[in-house]
Amino acid sequence: MVFFHRFYAAHSFEDHDRFEVSVACLLLAAKTEESPKKLVTVLQECFKLKNMSARKSGAGNDDPKVKVDRKGYLDMKCEEFLRLKERVLLLERVILHTIGFELSVAHPYKLLVEQIKKVVPLRQLEYIDPSLNPPRQDKMMKELVQNSMNFANDSMHTSICLQFPPKTIAHACVYMSGQFCKMKPTEGKKWLDILDLTMWDLATIVMQIMELIAGKRGSIDDSVKARVHADLDKMKAALGGGGSSSGGARPPPPSDGGSGNERDPKRQRIQK
Repeated sequence: MVFFHRFYAAHSFEDHDRFEVSVACLLLAAKTEESPKKLVTVLQECFKLKNMSARKSGAGNDDPKVKVDRKGYLDMKCEEFLRLKERVLLLERVILHTIGFELSVAHPYKLLVEQIKKVVPLRQLEYIDPSLNPPRQDKMMKELVQNSMNFANDSMHTSICLQFPPKTIAHACVYMSGQFCKMKPTEGKKWLDILDLTMWDLATIVMQIMELIAGKRGSIDDSVKARVHADLDKMKAALGGGGSSSGGARPPPPSDGGSGNERDPKRQRIQK
């Protein structure tokens, strides 16, 4: 997704087909994450999904150059397959030149573990249930890490990674994990006191992840959702924001960068 966004920040949708660019980005991303896939496999699976989507929408395929088998895969001997193969290989090189061969994509996983290792030993968190306190640090850390990882994985199914730097996403996932594990900051502190986040960044990320996992098997139950909403509303009220956490537009970041977050330079380049 990051490669795709960077590419279209520099190129027009009129010059390149979105499907072809997405296939090339997927092929390149697999190589970058050290899980390379064969070009033929990526082409076939992507075309199958595209073909299934076209069938559901009622759009038929009348092009004689396109031949599809029973499973929905493109015939490797037809003209369309050869054209698509050459096109994707060309676009892979175009993408690399567009992003200046900068293939490093930071993920929030390491950062969320670092944050948890910081707050737990300092006893900045405790369980809401008094009977569980004082908590065992190893048990608390294991719970927080596992659930934070799960929420970080969920965030990858959204465009959050394009909206916020990894550190901000990581800290928001720690917040969600703490709510899921029924924890709260100690000594009457607020979550914003122990996490390097602004209220608006936190609310935006949390709401997007909650909307994504709503209704999924094993997702957070209604009581956790209600507690998150109530906590966000309480923080907004304390900051003078008012209103509900589920509504309202996120204000633009201050021009002097004084939001308290480390803005990702890559993100700044994308937005230019």
